[in-house]
Amino acid sequence: MPFDDHLRPETSALYTDLYQLTMLQAYWREGMDAPAVFDLFVRRLQGRNYLLACGLEQALEFLETLSFSEAALDYLHDQEQFDDAFLDWLSGFEFTGDVYAVPEGTPVFADEPIVEVVAPIGEAQLVETFLLNQITFQTAIASKACRVVDAAQRDDADRLVADFGMRRMQGTDAAMKGARAALIAGADATSNVAAGQAYDAPITGTMAHSYVEAHDSELDALRAFAQQYPETVLLVDTYDTLDGVRKVIDLVTDPKLDIEVGGIRLDSGDLAALAQQSRRLLDEAGLHDVLILASGGLDEYAIAELLDRGAPLDGFGVGTKMGTSADHPALDSAYKLSGYAGEPRMKLSKAKSNLPGRKQVVRQYENGMAVRDVIATDAEQVSGAPLLERVMANGQRTEAGASRPLTALREHAAARLAELPARLRALSPDVPPHEVVLSDGLEARRRSTRRALEAEMAAEAS
Repeated sequence: MPFDDHLRPETSALYTDLYQLTMLQAYWREGMDAPAVFDLFVRRLQGRNYLLACGLEQALEFLETLSFSEAALDYLHDQEQFDDAFLDWLSGFEFTGDVYAVPEGTPVFADEPIVEVVAPIGEAQLVETFLLNQITFQTAIASKACRVVDAAQRDDADRLVADFGMRRMQGTDAAMKGARAALIAGADATSNVAAGQAYDAPITGTMAHSYVEAHDSELDALRAFAQQYPETVLLVDTYDTLDGVRKVIDLVTDPKLDIEVGGIRLDSGDLAALAQQSRRLLDEAGLHDVLILASGGLDEYAIAELLDRGAPLDGFGVGTKMGTSADHPALDSAYKLSGYAGEPRMKLSKAKSNLPGRKQVVRQYENGMAVRDVIATDAEQVSGAPLLERVMANGQRTEAGASRPLTALREHAAARLAELPARLRALSPDVPPHEVVLSDGLEARRRSTRRALEAEMAAEAS
């Protein structure tokens, strides 16, 4: 089972901000329970040419199981902010709404709804914090991992990318969800054993410098490890990298030992030069099949630089910078009310305005490549492929929202990423952006909603 501590029944409903609960009580007291529409989207891409939507599975698990346990209600009672009658009402609380979402592993762009929640306003309001937490984080990591994978697999080379990020990610939940996101984005394996179990994913790892240091000699350490784990990858840079490579060669070519080694790992120094020298030594010894892997502070830029320098590397272990999306660790995500009681709603502030009403995102193609997205009203007929699917109806998952294995999510992501023009998959953000336009119907709705709000404000002011 997934390592989802947030789904413990005694705490799950409390994974929210206090003001969500105080607003929920206010809605309840005022009798406001009409259907509302909330959109979860990202306002700006910030150094990314696209984002890869991720985290929907955990969002739907949360909505399906959302309830207030006796322990949670006792805790809220002790805060002395909530009426007994309201807490009694919460004892039967559940999510009964509809959810529309783009499938996990789908590229998305600024202002496009990733998730749209249609539910009684209190229900839709309460789940804001958790949905933002899960979708924002996993989308950020998946988007970063896409760039790492693209850098490693340039020229269609089949180079391994492994997630090594657990030790420096922000807690175990982040490490679990980060590994999942990276795997969906195309990473081949993770060092996180719990994630491997939870998501039925390949796990990988080599050895640490401490193992070598603990032995009386480096040769003893390499020999013992290789004998214990045939076809393993040996770490060779504890003392002197090239000397370590020569010791691996001695072990593998010694007919008395019958040792086979799958690869060596370089973790420090001038990785490009060391990889070139190591490849030469291995090839001269006839060990053409021994792989050379690199790790140590890598990201997409470092990988691209290594390959530009001709480093003969077969794979990369990528940790901190991918696991934390270090260059852009947070997305400018938002969850905004866009409709209530059948009427479109929106904010008017220039920097944080949003699009009113129910929506659909339609992707348009030319010669099999994505060329344009149209954000339309949900009722419009626009040519192209609609992205938002109804993944939950009346609080229950639909077929489109059914849990899918990691392999299916990876396949979907790979297929959708292959539809993006090459410029969008480049590392530089200084490229012509993907065209995203509003339909005539949505533009008209936005103008009319703005006029109505401005007239209402003017009336209040007078």
